[in-house]
Amino acid sequence: MIRHIKELLDNAIIDLKRDQAFTLEKDIEIQIERTRNKTHGDYASNIALMLAKPLGKNPREIAQQIIDQLPESQHVSKTEIAGPGFINFFLTMACQRQVIKKVLKKKETFATNTLGQDQNITVEFVSANPTGPLHVGHGRGAAFGSSLSNLLEKCGYQVQREYYVNDHGRQMDILATSVWLRYLELCGETITFPDNGYKGDYIVDIARTFRQKYGDDWRFTEHDVFEDIPADESAGGDKEKHIDALIERAKSQLGKGFTKVFKLALDSILSGISDDLEEFNVIYEEWFSERSLHDSDTIQRALNTLEKNGHLYKKDGALWFNATHFGDEKDRVVERENGQKTYFASDIAYLLNKFERNFDQAIYILGADHHGYIARLKAAAQALGLDPDKVEILLVQFAHLFKGGEKLQMSTRSGSFITLHELIDEVGKDAARFFYVMRSHEQHLDFDMDLAKSQSNDNPVFYIQYAHARICSLFRKLEEHGYQYNAEIGLVATDLLNEEHETDLIRSLSQYPEVIESAGRNRSVQAVANYLRELAQLLHSYYNAHKVVQIEDENMRNARLNLCEATRVVLADGLRILGSSAPEAMYSEDKLGQQQAHG
Repeated sequence: MIRHIKELLDNAIIDLKRDQAFTLEKDIEIQIERTRNKTHGDYASNIALMLAKPLGKNPREIAQQIIDQLPESQHVSKTEIAGPGFINFFLTMACQRQVIKKVLKKKETFATNTLGQDQNITVEFVSANPTGPLHVGHGRGAAFGSSLSNLLEKCGYQVQREYYVNDHGRQMDILATSVWLRYLELCGETITFPDNGYKGDYIVDIARTFRQKYGDDWRFTEHDVFEDIPADESAGGDKEKHIDALIERAKSQLGKGFTKVFKLALDSILSGISDDLEEFNVIYEEWFSERSLHDSDTIQRALNTLEKNGHLYKKDGALWFNATHFGDEKDRVVERENGQKTYFASDIAYLLNKFERNFDQAIYILGADHHGYIARLKAAAQALGLDPDKVEILLVQFAHLFKGGEKLQMSTRSGSFITLHELIDEVGKDAARFFYVMRSHEQHLDFDMDLAKSQSNDNPVFYIQYAHARICSLFRKLEEHGYQYNAEIGLVATDLLNEEHETDLIRSLSQYPEVIESAGRNRSVQAVANYLRELAQLLHSYYNAHKVVQIEDENMRNARLNLCEATRVVLADGLRILGSSAPEAMYSEDKLGQQQAHG
């Protein structure tokens, strides 16, 4: 419909220019938006305001000239000038009612668009270091990334979901060393555990598995492990030097055994992460290993490309990337004095690899603490000869968990945190997915666990799911009253849907394609959540005000059933995008204010 109104305005302006009523040096882009208040019509355009300066006229005068020149349209009942010069368009009810037929015909493909047609896009999200189980902080990135991927597919993109496994580097060495030290404790050694080690119970579980598999094969005495190791922070020393020395000791004493404990720890934690994400309805097409970049020539090829393009230089024995040349705040080391590649070198190689896999665009979904990555990744893309606009970095703000009105504190290194698995067990996958995305990813989120578990109209996901279940109950009631659903009869009788609750529902359904396209364009998953809440509210109001099943008039009954079924289809599709289920029955029908069910 937006395209149709644009065509009407285009034709009017062309005619006014031909008649020399308008003299324009260049065309003005026509902007059309849905009105927020239905008394202002269905759509509004600010074209007259935009033309005021180049034409040197009053915008209301321009608006009237445009309205007088608009071609006739069977879809537009009237136009009005509002405020300083907005043109409001009112659609005919016959036009608006057509949405019911479209939804019933297209089902789950309704609102699918071509925004990303022929675009192959990779979305990388979560990518938490495999040094422990996922916690509730990772849940927001998982819910947002998964929902955004679903939304982009709805918008015609070919989407690949990817998890970047950080299975190389110091943190993984700390993990393996932590497991080995717990293993030594299980063997009977008295170990003073390092301040900077991973302390969660899961480390002990992995160590226990390691001992079951290898017995005392990799046992060393406390003296063997700690002799000449620099003091830890708790003993007045430096915790970083202490843990680094323990890593080197573990590697030297274990030899191949270090690889065994490293692999067991990685596989165990990665398996748990995969299981938790699958339970959270998050599925990946690719688990990409950082080690694969080191095992292949990708990192060196990336650096060679930067050097060839003149963007590397030597300083203090290290190799630097001149990132400031591309707007970054400082230059970045890519190879240390000892020849070891940095994490950023891996990031550059990974970026190159994505586009070598023929993706047209790469979306990174990172935590808010990765803000600095925006400039440096954009710089790397440009230096590699890639289009930096094809690299999109979305930052997800932190989620704070509340229970019983109190904020829950977490520390990953100490192991005192609530896992994603525990959150799902307590509030359910559907509520967790919805609560994580009902605010913009750019805003901080306060996650109220008590509200998420409640079965009331204050709980948005319950409220939406209950709307879907209520509609399903209508069709079950048909059989109880000896009626049959006939969609064709209902479509013929669509003009009977004139109640205000019905026209409000119809208007909301017709907005869904625009919501989806706008949300996909702006990466605003929360817009879908907000829309579903509003649609559910309209459905509940309609359900409580009007009978649907217990109507003698077959035409009216089927027309209303069609409207309800179209609403159900859209509710289910929106919930699917957000990763929540659309139940056909719920067993707390008395929880929504003891409302009377009309049927």
